[in-house]
Amino acid sequence: MPAVELTVLGAGPAYTNRPGATGAAYLLRSGATAILLDLGQGSFPRLMAELEPSDLAAVFISHLHPDHFIDLIPLRHYLRYEFKPGRRIRVFGPSGLDGRLDCLHAQPGFTAEALDVNALTAGSIPIEAIEVEARLVTHTNESYGFRVAPRAADRGLVYSGDCGRADDLAPLINPGDTLLSEVSFGPEPVPPGAAHLNSAAVGSLAASTGVGRVLLTHLQMGNDERATVDAVRARFDGPVELVQPGSRVEI
Repeated sequence: MPAVELTVLGAGPAYTNRPGATGAAYLLRSGATAILLDLGQGSFPRLMAELEPSDLAAVFISHLHPDHFIDLIPLRHYLRYEFKPGRRIRVFGPSGLDGRLDCLHAQPGFTAEALDVNALTAGSIPIEAIEVEARLVTHTNESYGFRVAPRAADRGLVYSGDCGRADDLAPLINPGDTLLSEVSFGPEPVPPGAAHLNSAAVGSLAASTGVGRVLLTHLQMGNDERATVDAVRARFDGPVELVQPGSRVEI
């Protein structure tokens, strides 16, 4: 039994022409504990195919861009209307998350009918068998990266969310961890003012922090997948993979 099993439900950016791509959503399980990192557009049906959604111990939202949280709406509806009485799930996210969802329906309290939203802060959050560490990263005015590991485990998974400065992730990483990182601009330079990463930044971070493996995600449309992976491998000599919906990784 792996210490943590990652199932990729969605790995896409805000839009793409890649068939089957859906918004960011990463399911992590350790023993009987299951948590979700982000829940972007179109990923809720894939969550349904993996486990009963109400069995989630918590959902963590990295930042308030819809490609990372908008499928909280079908999750909310499912919990509210499929069960009598309705069920609830804890959600941790940047301040204002519940207000964003309420505004979409012009209904104050819409979110709170099924989701217990907690404002994230930097630090460690115990969720049953799992420890989640959150840290602010450069992207929006409040964006988080996460480290997820079983309690007292030496190795875990570090998820970048969307991040414009690779060094922001370094304090989360322990040697041997798996790095799940956005690589929005692939092998190309990052345009000025775009708060995202490219292959060079991810490869350099991986090499300098001693991660055991790199999983790439959130590649923007028009970037070559093979060239993206090769450009990371040019700086990091460990395993590198571009994940897709349905990818499964034991950590």
